[in-house]
This record gives sequence, structure tokens and C-alpha cells, in this order.
Amino acid sequence: MKRSEIQRTIRWAKEFLAQHHFYLPEFADWTVREWKKRESHISVILKTMRGWDITDYGMGNFREIGSVLFTIRNGCVGDPALGTPYAEKVIPIYEGQRLPMHYHENKTEDIINRGGGMMFMKLYNALENGKPDVESNVIVYMDGIERCVKPGEEFLVGAGSSVSLTPRMYHIFGAKEGYGDLIVGEVSSVNDDNTDNFYYEQVSRFAEVEEDEEMIYPLCNEYNKIFKKKDHD
Repeated sequence: MKRSEIQRTIRWAKEFLAQHHFYLPEFADWTVREWKKRESHISVILKTMRGWDITDYGMGNFREIGSVLFTIRNGCVGDPALGTPYAEKVIPIYEGQRLPMHYHENKTEDIINRGGGMMFMKLYNALENGKPDVESNVIVYMDGIERCVKPGEEFLVGAGSSVSLTPRMYHIFGAKEGYGDLIVGEVSSVNDDNTDNFYYEQVSRFAEVEEDEEMIYPLCNEYNKIFKKKDHD
């Protein structure tokens, strides 16, 4: 992805969220200069990879398969004392856009329609070999209510409703065409995007960035570029 597209997308996301009265913490607006000024006070943010995460998953078609995520809160799998014992993200999604099909080995998460458009979702159980089970139904809870869905069956999740996803449950979700842009919330156990994403489609978790303009807003996987080191103690 081009840096200009990433930064244009961040501006869109902030405006879209504000229109729906969803406000982000102050570090969502920090420029590179402001990140550097605060380096000695933000080790928790850096170590838990909070902040902007814009990715086309290496697919090269961001508006169809991609995501805008902002991690508001998170902890560390290897250090329970660091950060929070849970994670929270907000995911603004363009109409017609979706995330790629994936599951988590460890994370349990609630995926929530926070408003705007209509969320669609498809689910599969993961087989022992990591492939999706295309025969067995999926038992899932929506706001604590048990539901049985066929593998790959599309179902809709309206504003205020949520789906609880357990480990090894393949999922695809996005903003249903015809309903507008969507705000998705994610509340989960501690999130580790470096080790706990397993994709069925051939993707890469983080975007490869083409630097066609100066970086203004760093992504959560780019903090080392700013501080030129790996240890943020």
C-alpha cells in the first residue's frame, strides 16, 4: 500500500468515527514528532502494539479485502502484568470491504456491530489439519443466545448485536453492500497479531508500504522505524 493511501484512510476513519460519536484516545492523532517526544512515557503502548493498523493483507485490493483497525487497549501474552488482561479494537469498514478468512488458536473475541452499516459474517470450524470444515455446522453465541449456522452460510449482524468467536473458528466478516460504511468493535482476550492469526487465504498480516510521501501517522508495527531500536524499556 502507498503511504498516501494509508494516511488518507486514517483521516477517513477518524472522521467517520467522530460522526458516530466514537472517539479515540489522544495517541490516535500523534504525529511522528509527537511519538518521539513521548518515548519515555509510552512503553506500554509500544509493547502492546496499540494504535493504527491499516492493511491490505498483501492482496493489493484494499477496498475489497483489507481492514482499518485501531487497538485501544491490549496486554501482553508473555507478561500478564503489562497493559490490560484483555484487548479492545475498533474497526471502521468501507461498504463492501471484508477481512480475509482466518481463525485464532488462543484468542476468544466478541465481534460487535457498533453502528453505521450492516455486518455480514461467515463461519467454519477448523479441522485438525487447519483447513475449514465444510460439512459440520457451527455452534456460535450471539449476545449469549445459541445459534447453529451452516458452514459458510452468510448471516447478518445488526447494530448493537455481537458474535462470540472461540479459538479455531474460521471467520469472515465485513460491511454488507447496500447498507453503507460500518463500525465494528472487537473485545477479546489479549491480542497477539504476530503469532495468533491463521489464514486460509494466502495473505500477509501487515501491509508492505510504498513510501510515496512522508510518514505522519505510524502504524502499530512500525514503531521500531521511529525509535530505531527493538527494546522500548
